[in-house]
Amino acid sequence: QVQLVETGGGLAQAGGSVRLSCVASGRTLRSYVMGWFRQAPGKEREFVAAISYYSGFTYYTDSVKGRFTISRDNDKNEVYLQMNSLKPEDTALYYCAAQRGGRHYHPDDYDYWGQGTQVTVSS
Repeated sequence: QVQLVETGGGLAQAGGSVRLSCVASGRTLRSYVMGWFRQAPGKEREFVAAISYYSGFTYYTDSVKGRFTISRDNDKNEVYLQMNSLKPEDTALYYCAAQRGGRHYHPDDYDYWGQGTQVTVSS
């Protein structure tokens, strides 16, 4: 079992920055692809970013490319999402997730989830 806890959410102004952290316990994250997803009220959970086991590959949804950066520190068992140039449409509950393998962009292929951290961007 892997337990994931997200921190770092809050209120930000448009154009501002927020850094999310996800700390894991129970098992090392080295064996997992890590992803960030988000869910806005009334919408489905959507893929934001993912990172491969040893940070060799990163993936982003088009709407955050050039603004968000995913990274990981396997020694600390942590994953991060640096969010810059925030827009009001980035407002959502952000989730950290871990998978052994599968489609990095599909929530059904993730095995473990955190509880989420809220990010609200005001215009």
